[in-house]
Parts: sequence; structure tokens; C-alpha cells
Amino acid sequence: MELKNIRNFSIIAHIDHGKSTLADRLLEVTHTIEKRKMRAQVLDMMDLERERGITIKMQPVRMKYVQNSEEYLLNLIDTPGHIDFSYEVSRALQAVEGVLLLVDATQGVQAQTFTVLNLARDLGLKIIPVINKIDSDAARVTETEQEIMDLLKCESAEIMKVSGKTGAGVAELLTEIVAKIPAPTLEFPGTNPRALIFDFSYSTHQGVIIYARLFDGEIKKGEQLMFRATGEKFTVLEVGSFMPEKKPLAKLSAGEIGYIVTGVKRAGTARVGDTVTSVAHSLPAVAGYSEPKPVVWASLYPENADDFVLLRQSLERLRLSDAALSFNEESSGTLGRGFRAGFLGLLHLEIIVERLKREFDLSLVVTTPSIGYEVKNTQTDETKMIYSPSLFPSDTHEYEIREPWLRASIILPPSYLGNVIRLFNDHEVNLITTENFSDDRSKLEIELPLRELMRHFFDELKSVSSGFASFSYQLIGLRPAEVVRLDVLVNGEIVAPFCKVVSRAKVEHEAQAVVEKLEELMPRQLITIKLQAQALGRIIAARSLSALRKDVTDYLYGGDITRKMKLREKQKKGKKKMQARGSVNIPPEVFLKMISSQN
Repeated sequence: MELKNIRNFSIIAHIDHGKSTLADRLLEVTHTIEKRKMRAQVLDMMDLERERGITIKMQPVRMKYVQNSEEYLLNLIDTPGHIDFSYEVSRALQAVEGVLLLVDATQGVQAQTFTVLNLARDLGLKIIPVINKIDSDAARVTETEQEIMDLLKCESAEIMKVSGKTGAGVAELLTEIVAKIPAPTLEFPGTNPRALIFDFSYSTHQGVIIYARLFDGEIKKGEQLMFRATGEKFTVLEVGSFMPEKKPLAKLSAGEIGYIVTGVKRAGTARVGDTVTSVAHSLPAVAGYSEPKPVVWASLYPENADDFVLLRQSLERLRLSDAALSFNEESSGTLGRGFRAGFLGLLHLEIIVERLKREFDLSLVVTTPSIGYEVKNTQTDETKMIYSPSLFPSDTHEYEIREPWLRASIILPPSYLGNVIRLFNDHEVNLITTENFSDDRSKLEIELPLRELMRHFFDELKSVSSGFASFSYQLIGLRPAEVVRLDVLVNGEIVAPFCKVVSRAKVEHEAQAVVEKLEELMPRQLITIKLQAQALGRIIAARSLSALRKDVTDYLYGGDITRKMKLREKQKKGKKKMQARGSVNIPPEVFLKMISSQN
């Protein structure tokens, strides 16, 4: 296919604005998929994506489109909409020349719309605004059109109007894609190949399968190529495109998007953002991607210690398809061996845990999500990042502590402003600006600590706004933190997995909450159990579980009373010895419920 007839584009939008449904209609109108094989969310390959109705992994697909007797090759990369998967979106956008900015007519421009739009603008991509769901009874087409015009500084005629459900306007949209999105250009004309890796997967039989955009030359089966970053060489076993299933081709040419089977089975060889080029005639690397930076950490432990090796293998397999996942081995005296893993957000954590359970049949203990703190010793000037609460200093007088902060946008109806601003007081939120976004919606710019996002800020925001508020954020750096470590003691011994880092101002509330929860979950035993929460060098909250009472004379009947007295005295001495030892058994299910991210 000639370069002038190739169009590479992505669909970007806020979550639940209909990206996958519109992609279905594009595949249908271009006859990429036979009607009998068509199903909803056809580009969402995982069962988890279809169940939740969200896109988790970007998915490329090739479509052939004929216009005025001329054939065009349309390469679409469908992208996720949730803020946790912005890294997926950024990688997809670097492989295309244009985007469809999709806005739901029933919801209008949302907070995440700004984030994905800025990504596209920074890369200089052609942006085609599209209003979706125009067939809905709740559609606000005129109002949404005005919001887009204000946002993009464009004219009404430039905005396409479609229905992903009925297919209305999709044919016109395809015409607009061909007319407006520029064709690829060559930086190094010739036959020497140069391709950007924007994603990859792993096959037991074929090894690493890289998903690439060719910027120069062509690639055929049997050629000798190399990864520029690692210098690893390989022989191409197969090339092809996504239709949307993998379909082998004779070659991939400049401007096209497809897959390359490498046969490499060693982890770490292929990297997202690396360039694939010829061994004999190496070309300069394509500008790659910045490394994803985890913002949330949690520890993953197998419930069965024998599954530790399986957990490691499973995480390595997932990392082959998710470049944003990172993990390191750690051990706990209570939970055994596991991994401290980094994630891009709470949804990313939830999805990875669910995939480990479904795809690898693992039963896991997942600790409460935490963030990283920069801790500087003022005596020695030593600075380090601490991601585990149990390693956080118990006495912070000799330390300067900084924590990550967010800058966030909230768009909501004005009638909910009072509820939301009251919520800010509970989460240390700084309100920066308030403005009228449109006739019936307001936009708030706020800043808050990342740890407050971990305290279910987003869930509470949705609750107090009846689901009408949209939320988008980005990290803005580290700021001084007023936080302390909260330890939980059972009969005087610190239980490390229960440790938390909390706001100094909320330490008493958090301490009461944690001992109350433990009191509720902990089974009574043969000795009295003291449950305490300690911070700032003192016990802040305490509860006590009385010992179980057992009548040791229950089986006796009649006889001398002295026999019963001897048995009771013996029981009393035994309990006294047990109490002195202070040995308490904490059942695994208590750990699971206390530290699980799902509770």
C-alpha cells in the first residue's frame, strides 16, 4: 500500500464515552469482520474487559476502506479511558498521526477529556472532534457541541456527530478520517527497516511477539533484526497485521502497524519504546517512551506458601504484556515470601490482582495499598524512598518527610458544589480555582496528597455528587508531609503487616478504627488479648478480648468438692503461664481481612 493511502489513528476519550462501541461500528462498516462473527466490544480481548465494560489493554486493528474507487489502509489503535491507563494511551499515540476525540453527548466534556487531549496536542497529532450517542434520549448535542468548540477553538462544521450504537454518521466519519488525518512520512527513505515497539505479548511457542509501527523500510520473514536498546539479535519468524486477530502477511512496509514474531524467549529482551532495526544497516532509534512511574504499592503474598514460584512466574508473564507493572521480592515473618509491586493506580492494582486469580489460579493476600515517602535524615543528610509502612521511622523528629501531591480537575453540576467542598475538608484538599465550565456545570482545580486518594477520595466524590462528578489528575511532585507511623500491637508485640502511615492530624481517628476492626475480627482465645494502636511514642487506642471460659469440672458428677477445686486451681495456674508467655495465634483469615485492599 502506498504511503499516501495509509491512515494511522487512535480513539481517545473519558471512560465510558463509547470508544469500543464506535470501534465496533468502524469494523462493521469497513467489512473487516463478517456480520455473523460480530459481537460487542470486539477489540476487548480479555473476558475481564467485557465483563466490566472497560478497555484495559490498547488493541490495534487494520481496516481496508474504499472511497471513490481508491483503497485506503486504516490502522486504528483502540485505547483505554481510565486515568490509571494513561501510559497505555501515550504509547498508542506515538504510533499514529491523528486521533478521534470522542465526547459522550449525554455527559459532555469530562475531566479525563482534558488529559487525553493534552497528550495528543503535545505530540502534534491531528484531532478530529466527535460527539457520540446522539441517538440517546438524554443527549445534549447542542450543549456538548458548544463545549467542544470552546475547548478546541473550532467551528461547528468541524465536529462529527455519530452513534456508536446505531452506526449513524460512521460512514461520514470514515470520509473525514481519510480527508483530515495526514498520511505517514519517511525520515530515511529506502529499504532499511526501522520500527517502534509500542506493545508486545508472549507466546509459549513463538516467544516475544512485538507490536510495532514501521517508520522506514520493510520487514519480511527470515530477516535478521536487532533491538537497539539491548543489542539482542533475532530472526523474524512471522510478520502480520491485526484483523483484529493476528493475520500473517508477506511483509510489513513503512507507515504500517503490525506484529513481528521474534522467537526470543528470554524475559527483558524486548522493551516498550525500543526500536527494531536491521543488523546490517542500523538506523537511529525512534524517540521512545518515558519509563512508567508507579504511584501505588502493595504487597502480594500467596495464601499457600508453595505457590511462591508460581506467583513469580505469573508476575513475569503479566509484565510481558503490561510494561507499567513492577515488582521486587520481599519477605514477612508473618506472611512468608511475596512481592512488593508497583502500580499506576488503584484500578491498575485491582486488574492485576484479578488477572493473577483468573489466569493463573492463584489465591492471594494483598496488603493495603500505600505510597512512597521521601525520608531525609537531618543528622546524616541521607535520603531514601520508603514504600513499606513497616520500614517508615517510628520517631520522625530527626527526619524531613515529603510525599507526592496531585493536581486534579473536577467537573460537576453546581448543585453538588456544597457537598464536594465539605468533602475537601476531610481529605486535606486545597481548592485552587472554581469556574463555570458551561451553563450547567462547574470546573474545580484542586491539589491534594496522593495518600488521600488511597483513602477512597474518588469513591466518596462519586457518592456525594450522585455519580455526576468526573475526576482526572496528574502528579505534581513532592511536598513536606505531616505523617506518622501507626503500629498495631497484639499482647505487646508489633504486627508489622498491620502498620500504616497516616496523617498526624488523623492519627487518633485511624488508631480507634484499626483496633475496633481488629477487635471485631479476632477470635477469643484461652488468654486475655490486648489490642493496641501506638504512634508518637504512646498508646493511642486500646481494646481487650477476655479469655475463653471452659468448665474443667463439667464431666464430673457427685463426689468430693475438693476434687473440683484442685482442677480449677490447676486450670488457673495453666492460664497464668500462658498469659505470661503472651503467645497469641492470629488466624490467616484475620490477616486477610485486616490488610486486604478489598476490605
